[in-house]
Amino acid sequence: MEGLLSFLLFGGLFFLMMRFGCGSHVGHGGHSGHGDDQAKDTDPVCGMDVEVNQGYGKMHKGHLYRFCSRTCLDRFDADPEKYVNQPADDAGGRS
Repeated sequence: MEGLLSFLLFGGLFFLMMRFGCGSHVGHGGHSGHGDDQAKDTDPVCGMDVEVNQGYGKMHKGHLYRFCSRTCLDRFDADPEKYVNQPADDAGGRS
C-alpha cells in the first residue's frame, strides 16, 4: 500500500510539473515565438513576410522555408538552389 501511495504522489507531482512547471508553455501562450508575437519568416521566392503558422512549409537541406502561396512553393520546388543562395534583398521570381 505504501508503494501505491508513493507512486500516486510521484505521478501527481509529475503531472503538475509538466502542466504548470517552467518547461510548460501555459504561462506565455504556447509556441508563438517565445515572446515574439510578430514571429515571421520571409518567402524566399517573392520576399513576402509569412507568419509562422500561415502559408506553406518545405524542408530543404535541414532548413524549413515558409511560402505565402502554393505558386511560390511550386517555383521553389522547381529550382530550390536559385532561391536558397540569393541575397535577402534580391528575391528573384517576383511577378
